[in-house]
Amino acid sequence: MFAPVPSVAGGSLGGVLHELRVENLLLIERAELRLTAGLNVLTGETGAGKTVLAHALDLLLGGKARAGIVRPGASEAWVEGVFDLPDALRATIGDRLPEDAEDLVLARRVSAEGRTRAYVGGRTATVSDLQEIAAGLISFYGQHEHRKLTLATAQLDLLDSACGPGHLERRAAFGAVHARARGLERRLEELREVAGARERELDLLQFELAEIEAAAPDVAEAAELRGARERLRHVEALRLAAHEAADALAPEDGEGVVSLLGGGAAGLEGVGGVDAELDRLTERVRALGYEAQDVAGELRRYVDGLDADPEALEATEERLTVLDRLQRKYGGSIEAVLEHAATCRARRDELQGAEVAMENATAELDAARAELDTRARELRAAREAQAPLFAQAVRERLGALAMEAARFEVVVTEREPTATGADAVEFLIAANPGVPAGPLRDIASGGELSRVMLSIMGVANDGSGATLVFDEVDAGIGGVTARAVGEQLRELGAGRQVVCITHLPQIASLAARHFSIEKDVSVEPARTTVRTLEQREVVGELVRMLGAEADDVAARRHAKELLKAA
Repeated sequence: MFAPVPSVAGGSLGGVLHELRVENLLLIERAELRLTAGLNVLTGETGAGKTVLAHALDLLLGGKARAGIVRPGASEAWVEGVFDLPDALRATIGDRLPEDAEDLVLARRVSAEGRTRAYVGGRTATVSDLQEIAAGLISFYGQHEHRKLTLATAQLDLLDSACGPGHLERRAAFGAVHARARGLERRLEELREVAGARERELDLLQFELAEIEAAAPDVAEAAELRGARERLRHVEALRLAAHEAADALAPEDGEGVVSLLGGGAAGLEGVGGVDAELDRLTERVRALGYEAQDVAGELRRYVDGLDADPEALEATEERLTVLDRLQRKYGGSIEAVLEHAATCRARRDELQGAEVAMENATAELDAARAELDTRARELRAAREAQAPLFAQAVRERLGALAMEAARFEVVVTEREPTATGADAVEFLIAANPGVPAGPLRDIASGGELSRVMLSIMGVANDGSGATLVFDEVDAGIGGVTARAVGEQLRELGAGRQVVCITHLPQIASLAARHFSIEKDVSVEPARTTVRTLEQREVVGELVRMLGAEADDVAARRHAKELLKAA
């Protein structure tokens, strides 16, 4: 992914669109436009396909490919634009371009099935890459784009752009704080919702922990207690068995294993020293006697040490009962009980920490809201300062568009904070004197709205280097007003590039370069061609646009007068 292309209020990275190539897009089989700086116009009969070129530019901007835009019989459509490569843009995407690249080539491929591919500098890119890059190169205003000006969000954006890059940075910072505040509000709400359940869970955790900690279970102790219980339960049997075994080894009266082993060892010692092998066996017999004597002593000590105290057995049984109950409740073993206790402690600490988290979140939210208030006041101050300047600049342009008496105002009012601040912006206009100004969406007619849009765009794009593309922005106007619109378009083209799809000869006569779009219906399917008009051909096109026959002398004279006045 490319990094977002930087932009500034009233300006952009800019760049001239040198060439536009289109293949198999709707009616256009192949077209190549070599544009110039200044005002470029595209004209042609209604239905000839002028808006196809507008759609081609929209595709370069990363716009959505409409269904059925590939020319019938073709496998794919192709749109390619060759732009200047501004230094700032080169720095942003330089790793995707050759070091010696002088131009930037953007392209879009659309298959007949509707799949699309984007290209930047001849290499595959994403549509979002195309959108980010082209946004700094082209500003597109379609036939119905002026209707977007009636949206409050668009009006706010236009005023903010006029406030300058520093203001846009402050607005972005406000948006970040606003998002943080909204996140804190949601977090607090979640904490409040679980507050009651948290108390109930804490009570249960405290009870279970108290029960486990009071018993203080221990794995080694449990094993020892079970062994002690078995001994206490069978103490008499153990005593009898140990006593009988001791008597068998070394009875107090009579012979036992010890005395028999002693006699055997004495007999063997009588022949000691004769045979080494027998001597070794003699030692073993003597050792057995000693071991038997020792075991007999330990057995008697074991018998003496056995305790048949019923109270000791009862105490052991009670302790094991406590441990067994814990094991049944908390996992089946002492290890599981201890693990459950550790889990309870961790959860208890977490829940107790939630209360601290709520206090912290509340404090953070209060701080965020205070910061929002401060930042909102800064944004409002900049908007209120810029609003009259913006309105005055628009009124001046409206005056040049035969709307001298029009009143245009920019009103900034407070509202509940959103990501863009705590202000609402409303463009108000009164097209005629004596009529109160009202919202742009309610007052302006189609033709008036086109002129207002052009005036606003002219103000908003002052100082911008981006190519401006207007698709029949002149709808609903004519006569002197049309000429004034043309003058504004040519003024916009001073020091920058403007592309205008128009049906008005008054505008077309002011073009630095004129393209004619013609449709040939003699072939199947119909085919649209685009060609650059030579100076001598422009008069004929203006005559057609005037609605006259090619040999109409008066119309040709009018056309020449239009060109001369330009």
